[in-house]
Amino acid sequence: MVMSKRNPVDELLQRIADEYDELPRQLQGVATYIEQHRANIMVQRINEVADGCGVHASAVVRFAQRFGYSGYSEMQTVFRSAYTEAVTPARSYQQRIRKVIADESAPMTTAQMALRFIDASRAGLDELAGEFDSKAFDEAVDLLVKAENIYVIAVRRTFGIASYIAYALQHTEKRVHLVSGLGGMFREQIRSIGKNDVLIAISFPPYGKETLYCARVAHQHKAKVLAVTDSALGPLARDASALLKVNEGSAFAFRALTSTICLCQALFVALAYKLELKVEETSHPGEYDD
Repeated sequence: MVMSKRNPVDELLQRIADEYDELPRQLQGVATYIEQHRANIMVQRINEVADGCGVHASAVVRFAQRFGYSGYSEMQTVFRSAYTEAVTPARSYQQRIRKVIADESAPMTTAQMALRFIDASRAGLDELAGEFDSKAFDEAVDLLVKAENIYVIAVRRTFGIASYIAYALQHTEKRVHLVSGLGGMFREQIRSIGKNDVLIAISFPPYGKETLYCARVAHQHKAKVLAVTDSALGPLARDASALLKVNEGSAFAFRALTSTICLCQALFVALAYKLELKVEETSHPGEYDD
């Protein structure tokens, strides 16, 4: 079986998250900046990063060395190789396919490519199960149980997941709103969110600015934000009341969506189950009393 490897940037950010509380205050500032600007690190000079963090350049060097790099330039190379394609998707799709052809010793059959993607998806699901946070999942379901309105936002490659979860939630008694941005109306569609509502926001690097905007508005309006994303240090996690972390498998530099859709389906089923339990308890009071 061909197993997918986690993106090296994801691996680094996970290490940073694991050690974040132990970092000195200045290095915590560097960690937060790198997490929030990961798509730009590959083109930023060390002084630009230092200015953004409000620290001296030497602190950025110490940060890189803390995580095993000789200095900032070596750490930057990791971001450059991992995210050049993500920042320029229209051009990089063809580049990624060409790289697949160049990397293989012989042309692959379409079936072999399909099996590689299946393996990548399976690896992502294995990781999702292995790192599943039951407490966080319970918190997420409880938020939805208590919500008067549920708003859902995701853009570009994750929009299909938002569309699905909004469709599934329509089968409950909850009032559900898909923030589609049709006609560019993200602001208009999210402006009515209130303190008794929940926004499900789904985004991965490079983060959708529309999703981040809606999360900020929800937070400002005292609504709860349920973030589905890859890191607790990311910009989407900043305004989250509950966080579900998921890292997808990848093949040929293309990330799968299998783990995210699985997690969202599980979220809907768990919510529907709890809502039905409440109905049963209301409909049959005292049925199990002695």
